[in-house]
Amino acid sequence: MTKRFFQLSVVFAGMALLAASCCNKNEVATTSENNGEAAINTIMQRKSVRSYTNDTIASEVMEKLLRSAVAAPSGMDVRPWHIVVMTDKSKYDEIFAGNFNMDKFKQAAAVVIFCADTTVTRAPRENPNAPAVTQPNQIWRDDMGACTENFLLAVEACGLGAVWTACYPFHDRMDPVAEYLKLPGNIVPYSIVPVGYPAGEEEPKDKWDADRIHYNQW
Repeated sequence: MTKRFFQLSVVFAGMALLAASCCNKNEVATTSENNGEAAINTIMQRKSVRSYTNDTIASEVMEKLLRSAVAAPSGMDVRPWHIVVMTDKSKYDEIFAGNFNMDKFKQAAAVVIFCADTTVTRAPRENPNAPAVTQPNQIWRDDMGACTENFLLAVEACGLGAVWTACYPFHDRMDPVAEYLKLPGNIVPYSIVPVGYPAGEEEPKDKWDADRIHYNQW
């Protein structure tokens, strides 16, 4: 009797574990779906915000945004990004001299300058066992675009606003930044992003155009 009871107990315990396992899988699937919808919603709701309140951004929130930025993909994992966060508005007239986005910069809680190392030091691809040499990084622009976009999506997800303002390849915007920051010759400012809490209600643009989507051929 005791042996039979023990056997039944094992069976019931196994069934309970199986049920729990199925339940957990369903919960994981549901959570994954919810997370997927949340991620897609953030992408679809991203918009350019050009006016901001006087509220500051907490340091832990800014770090979250920056961590999101550098989670971007990078060719051969080179990670060319260097990021400068500006909050001292007394310096803006000098560092952003002549930039027509100055009104946005001075409203924003911070201005984030995404800079890129245009070189990479590694062994030649054709001879990976050779000594490392410094050479041009041909794909830094792709990496920096992904880094900047990751930042913008994190901004949206955190309830903040930002706008991507062009810097590279316009020397009238790049040169004052490079000079003020004393950037080495291989480092170039790529994009400038003012960020803060939105002062108004901005709506995302619907950019879907089915005529621009092609399957299997043009």
